Amino acid sequence: MTKKIGCALGVGALIVALLLASLLSPRVEFMVGGALVNLGYRLQDQLIRFDFEHDETITPEQIWTELERHNELAAGVRGLFPRTTRHPVAAILACMDARIDTSELMGDTRRYYYVVRTAGSVLSPAEQEMLELAVLNGVKIILLTTHTDCAAEAAAADPEMREKFPALIALMDERERRVEEFMARPTIRDAIAAGKLQVKHARIDTRTDRLVVEPAHEDAH
Repeated sequence: MTKKIGCALGVGALIVALLLASLLSPRVEFMVGGALVNLGYRLQDQLIRFDFEHDETITPEQIWTELERHNELAAGVRGLFPRTTRHPVAAILACMDARIDTSELMGDTRRYYYVVRTAGSVLSPAEQEMLELAVLNGVKIILLTTHTDCAAEAAAADPEMREKFPALIALMDERERRVEEFMARPTIRDAIAAGKLQVKHARIDTRTDRLVVEPAHEDAH
């Protein structure tokens, strides 16, 4: 079977799956959509020739050429299947770790979430203001996350690494204080008091994508 025939069959199977899903209940549609997204991730996992990590001799120019090609391919798909514009009602703070995919984390690709990515999930004043602005624009849930096997947390616990990365470590040392600052902002404090906002804290298991909600924070907010 040629690659063209294989691709054609794959697209055909996808269209059939989408048509069948449209006849099912919303819950089943959501789950089928999530399964198809996961299937796409798994199929791409094996495409080593698209993976920069396996070639240490690759140059920045070659990487940029590949990035442009990847975008061209992805934009072509999006052009064929335009997406609905939605207004997010939830915001997620997540570490910049590439293993964390917020769409896969929720099984939801409909862009219902504002996503703030930072090193070590630290809320700088700028990110605090962005989340505050999101609340003013209708966000009702803010999920503050950390994750297992975090390189920034490991560096903060290692004396040698603390000396090597002083700016990052300074941020990590202030992570809890920055959250307290955010919670004390009048907009956030008043929205919580009025029952219009909830702030949740959870740790992401990077092996399973499961959220482990932290009870101590639950009681506090």
